[in-house]
Amino acid sequence: MKLAQHHLVALLGLLPVSAPAFCGFYVARADSKLYNQSSQVALVRDGRSTSITMASDYQGDLKEFALVIPVPTVIDKEDVKVVEKALLDHLDAYSAPRLVEYWDPDPNHERYPVPPPPPVEMADGGAARRFKHSDGAKAQGVTIKREFSAGEYDILVLSAKQSDGLVIWLNENGYKIPEGAEPVLDSYIRQDMKFFVAKVNLERQASEGRTWLRPIRVTYKTRKFMLPIRLGTVNAKGPQDMIVYILNRNGRVEATNYRTVRLPSDEDVPEFVKPEFADFYRAMFDRAVEIEKGRSIFTEYYWDMGWCDPCSSDPVPLRELRELGCDWLEGDDSERPEQGSTYITRLHVRYDRKHFPEDIVFQETGDTQNLQGRYVIRHPWRGEITTESGREYARELPKRFEEEARTLAGLTGWKIETIRAKQVGYRDTSKER
Repeated sequence: MKLAQHHLVALLGLLPVSAPAFCGFYVARADSKLYNQSSQVALVRDGRSTSITMASDYQGDLKEFALVIPVPTVIDKEDVKVVEKALLDHLDAYSAPRLVEYWDPDPNHERYPVPPPPPVEMADGGAARRFKHSDGAKAQGVTIKREFSAGEYDILVLSAKQSDGLVIWLNENGYKIPEGAEPVLDSYIRQDMKFFVAKVNLERQASEGRTWLRPIRVTYKTRKFMLPIRLGTVNAKGPQDMIVYILNRNGRVEATNYRTVRLPSDEDVPEFVKPEFADFYRAMFDRAVEIEKGRSIFTEYYWDMGWCDPCSSDPVPLRELRELGCDWLEGDDSERPEQGSTYITRLHVRYDRKHFPEDIVFQETGDTQNLQGRYVIRHPWRGEITTESGREYARELPKRFEEEARTLAGLTGWKIETIRAKQVGYRDTSKER
């Protein structure tokens, strides 16, 4: 079996095998599972301290698994932590774009049309034996700076003076280096970057009773607020989706070297979108990428984690945030953060080598205005109409349905005729419910 092309986050670089697509999706929310070739990263930033947690969707033989990440400093054992995938799943559910519903009350006693209420802001061991020490690579300037184990992983931290020396070392250790990797490696070497290399210790993993890979968290200090993605594009067969959850104390985060765009939100869409929400959101995101010519990063969610409205999952407790690297938080493990103490920015990028030739550089904006991907279904009254106000409401409905159809067509690029037909079909079926 080959590797699913989730590339273990876009940070990962040189993998030993090629990658078919992952085929799962989830219809309740527009979460990361909607996308093929997708990866997740949690990035915690506090001053110059950076913690990056990377989730793997590796589907192949674990003895062939490897992860290579460029890092700005030498990573020590205490800088690495293996965490549970549930931490990233919770952030995903908490921040995912969502569909909300409202039902029109009896129009015989109300004045219509009545818009839905807007969101309300409420206060509320042994790594050395698993890697070859290559004299040939050493002669080319490759040095093993650290070697240790963390959880089920054996880890090395390498430095190199020349990319060809690093390629020799990787090849001698069984890595299949994709064409085009050497110039990217060389650019990191010229920046004095180091290389974090992780392999699975199968015996240790089996002794712990696990058959899956847990995410790895790496912490370091650097003035550069960035996410290295270029190695992840070298052996990719096409564009990849990456969801980045950025946690910090200073407000919304955006990219400085790529355009950061807020996706359309708070739009009324037809009723039939409810069972097709996954298809709708994928189509809308595809359309947004097309409009931006594949060169932008999209903000799907930004919020103060001390409260949420609506809450699409349970609040993320302090224990989980600390596990991801939010060391500034105080309080009981089960509590949520205090308002104003922790912010989450959810960014979604579809990237490839052509459109994203540089690593992503971020900045904290100081903006604390909340935003979320939110789409609204307004179910019409389907009871008896007996008054003039009810008849006025019924006369206004076709106009509302047409506005919803045109909104959906603009968001997704779907044909307006197809949308109108689905609207009629859904309303006819609804009469039978």
